[in-house]
Amino acid sequence: MTLFAIPFPVIDPVLVEIGPLAIRWYALAYIIGIFLGWWYAKTLVRNQAIWGPAGSPMKPADIDDFVVWCAAGIILGGRVGYVLFYDFPRFTENPLEIFALWHGGMSFHGGFLGTVLAMVIFARVRKIPTWSLIDVIAPSVTFGLFLGRCANFINGELFGRAADVPWAMVFPGGGPEPRHPSQLYEALLEGIVLFIVLRILTNHLGKLRQPGFVSGAFAAGYGVARTFVEFFREPDFHIGYLSGGLTMGMLLSIPMIVAGVALMLRVSRRKRAETPAG
Repeated sequence: MTLFAIPFPVIDPVLVEIGPLAIRWYALAYIIGIFLGWWYAKTLVRNQAIWGPAGSPMKPADIDDFVVWCAAGIILGGRVGYVLFYDFPRFTENPLEIFALWHGGMSFHGGFLGTVLAMVIFARVRKIPTWSLIDVIAPSVTFGLFLGRCANFINGELFGRAADVPWAMVFPGGGPEPRHPSQLYEALLEGIVLFIVLRILTNHLGKLRQPGFVSGAFAAGYGVARTFVEFFREPDFHIGYLSGGLTMGMLLSIPMIVAGVALMLRVSRRKRAETPAG
């Protein structure tokens, strides 16, 4: 056991409280994340140079209209995913708890599926190429991932496993052992690093001209980052380790890696097949 641990910076999870109204960091992270994602998606749509001669297949106004769909997909999918994947027995005993979002409990994988469903339906309604819409939204999600993990850290939840590294912290709900601040690892990898990778693909390598490639890179990139961090993150106490030492986060992320890589390979093969022989 380490003789030194960084004190956990205790921050009130409630940013502002006015009578019965309480604004929490967690909720604020979702709001600001959606706002920044909306802004960034519009910058990608407006930048005609990165789309090639044909230009963007959608308009900034389409992104404006999609924000509501996106928010619904994130919140509904995230909550349903948490209920089904992480704590189903508790919610079957107390069904009304499903609607108590202020108590926390959101699943990225559920939010991911909810947002994908919203994009597919919206794209068909607007007659926008589905993969192009997903390619624009995928990099925009990284803002919310970064802020959401920072909010998890502020709440002192989803902390890491016991550790003896110099930057280990004693979390209020994690017992006396210093632990990995795994929320910050996730904020770095899922938010900053993944954003940089996708930024290179969209703005420097022209991958928006190959619909589906950026989407596959996001899925695979998130899956790899999440699986890596799961080796440092404490599994949910009511779930623990699954067969083979896997965690629920790993089990849900591995299919994302496989699907993402498969999609990138498929898009790359199609591009080579369409390229005339020299």
